[in-house]
Amino acid sequence: AFRSEPILGAHRRFCDGFGRARGVACHRPERCPTTLPIIRNQERRAGERGCLPPPAPLIWRRLPAALLLPRRQESEREVNPIEKMEEVENTSKRKAPELDSEDSSAAAVMNGHQSLPGSAAKRQNLARSCIHEVAAPNGYDLSKDEAVHGTLSNPVFNGDMAKTYPFQLDPFQTVSIACLERNESVLVSAHTSAGKTAIAEYAIAMSFRDKQRVIYTSPLKALSNQKYRELSQEFSDVGLMTGDVTLQPNATCLVMTTEILRGMLYRGSEVIKEVGWVIFDEIHYMKDRERGVVWEESIVFLPPAIKMVFLSATMSNATEFAEWICNLHKQPCHVVYTDFRPTPLQHYVFPIGGSGLYLVVDENGQFREDNFLKLQDTFAKQPSQLDGKKSGGPKASGRIAKGGNASGTSDIYRIVKMIMERKFQPVIIFSFSRRECEHHAMSMSKLDFNTEEEKDSIEQVFRSAIFCLSEEDRGLPAIELMLPLLKRGIAVHHSGLLPIIKELVELLFQEGLVKALFATETFAMGLNMPAKTVVFTSVKKWDGDSNRFIGSGEYIQMSGRAGRRGKDERGICVIMIDEQMEMSVIKDMVLGKPAPLISTFRLSYYTILNLLSRAEGQFTAEHVIRNSFHQFQYEKALPEVVQKITRLENEASLLGSSGENDLAEYHKLGLDISELEKKIMSEMIRPERALLYLVPGRLVKVRDGSTDWGWGVVVNVVKKPPASSSLPPALSASRNNNYIVDTLLHCSSSLSESGLRSKPCPPRPGEKGEMHVVPVPLPLFKN
Repeated sequence: AFRSEPILGAHRRFCDGFGRARGVACHRPERCPTTLPIIRNQERRAGERGCLPPPAPLIWRRLPAALLLPRRQESEREVNPIEKMEEVENTSKRKAPELDSEDSSAAAVMNGHQSLPGSAAKRQNLARSCIHEVAAPNGYDLSKDEAVHGTLSNPVFNGDMAKTYPFQLDPFQTVSIACLERNESVLVSAHTSAGKTAIAEYAIAMSFRDKQRVIYTSPLKALSNQKYRELSQEFSDVGLMTGDVTLQPNATCLVMTTEILRGMLYRGSEVIKEVGWVIFDEIHYMKDRERGVVWEESIVFLPPAIKMVFLSATMSNATEFAEWICNLHKQPCHVVYTDFRPTPLQHYVFPIGGSGLYLVVDENGQFREDNFLKLQDTFAKQPSQLDGKKSGGPKASGRIAKGGNASGTSDIYRIVKMIMERKFQPVIIFSFSRRECEHHAMSMSKLDFNTEEEKDSIEQVFRSAIFCLSEEDRGLPAIELMLPLLKRGIAVHHSGLLPIIKELVELLFQEGLVKALFATETFAMGLNMPAKTVVFTSVKKWDGDSNRFIGSGEYIQMSGRAGRRGKDERGICVIMIDEQMEMSVIKDMVLGKPAPLISTFRLSYYTILNLLSRAEGQFTAEHVIRNSFHQFQYEKALPEVVQKITRLENEASLLGSSGENDLAEYHKLGLDISELEKKIMSEMIRPERALLYLVPGRLVKVRDGSTDWGWGVVVNVVKKPPASSSLPPALSASRNNNYIVDTLLHCSSSLSESGLRSKPCPPRPGEKGEMHVVPVPLPLFKN
């Protein structure tokens, strides 16, 4: 099969969609300025591979020698020359991991039910690579034709399939499809690029076969747009509903964001009455602190007759989630879990300022302790050299200069250049702030990865894509600065970009015209755009409260973009670190179990108002709280909490009462001492006394309530207080004092999510931090 789909998809998006916005329709994709450069690029790539095209469809026969790029066969996979990389250690080539013959299926009916008997030989063979469980309500009717559907604990399907595939299904896909054919909900938990989309496509095909409507929800608009393009090529009647675009709202299959689905449920939309299946993609997004509640409310408000398909990355409490669905909607919910990764990964660590890569986890999942110890030695032996390669200037604020070092060549520059030389592209470089993404992309000004033909193709596609914008908007810096990067095969992708630029970058990356993509972690949220190599510029991120190490679930999600199934023997992950790390920390991050799905439900004013005005009295706030996943987890953990309280009460009852009077007297003395200290300090910090000692160079101790800043150095004393915006929140309460002391304090070096520096605050435990001059009100000095 030859790849005409991306070209048609590009034409639909950039010509049909934007053409309607301009009131112009394009009916000649073979002559379209948007798709023709892509065709020529694929023609060039096909010519390099020596591929001959099959007889072209009628729509392409008008094109002169339009050669389309064929899909690469299994036998044509690239051999990964990773052992040729400039590493510190020698890496021998290994086979891809095989399935453990001792893996077994765990099929059980939960909620007090025992496992149902019976297991066919075929099922036993398939279950070696996946785990199947099912939660069923009490009194559920188990009557199904076992010859066609199997049993509840052992689902199989021997009937006519709603959709066939040109490849052999993996075991977890076969079991999931059998659950769907039983007309029962299913949660599929698997690694990125494992093939979960095939299960969603089968549910959509069932809906078309059974004359039902189906809704496909995703957490991001970009993911919704991509799924719309993909499903439009597979099915005939597909619509799109996001906050920006609405296309064919009466289609059989509707692709939308989860917020749109919740709004339809609030309004009591007539569409919901015709829906048979709802597919929740990236359901693990439910643990997001800001938007996770949207998923819970949507699931709670769905009618019980609707069946659901949940697609998730690996999570440790999938069974608990299935029990909640079973308890909420009184219907069975299957769990199909697999930790098999089609393309194994190799995990390397690159020390900032170092000269080599260290393989810490091989493709067999084995942690290489010897290499990790060598990695640690690079920090111990050359601390001065590594420190010397930090970026200078006030904007760097002590952070490692992944964009520049003493020799003028940044570490990221060296890594990306080596990746291109070794033919390990495309590569995705993940950063945790928008500013860093743009900064790293701009630092690649000396690199050029595209040929002149590719540059011409990119420019034509770019000009066609932005044609729908007004003349003034085309001159925006965000538009003009992107084209030079794209022409060199470099791009930036984050939520701050214009939607048209993000979609353009996604299209060019899919077509292989973008070789190095600098992105934030949102790019890893479900977008089906794998690369051969993934690079992490840091192992720490700002989560709104602290600068912490990324969790195992986050690392699994982003590193899963490495390795293209059917193209690469293995994927490559490169982690850049700027300080020594405990072995347990990096082990937990790379090899740790996926994080459990913890509810972040909260009852917002938005929910209450919608319940009052839109839900037509069907639901109350009490109903939403009682049926939330948060309440289910709370009630499930309640017996264990009661046991703990009982144990502590028993221990307290055994304690004697002989020391109660002494304890009360000790507490009273502590309060008296505290009051006396406050009186003494109030006299000591009177300006006529304290200013005699607050000279530059004096050591002082600063404390604001429970926030201990530790020791600092006096720099200057001013009588007029500075503007309130320059004071940290912890100190602003005392800003009305007449004297402000500029003090050199140890501050946190964390950046906000947007890449901007937050207000000064003390460093977290274990954080290096950096020294800053902070205006401190006089009453906050404690010594």
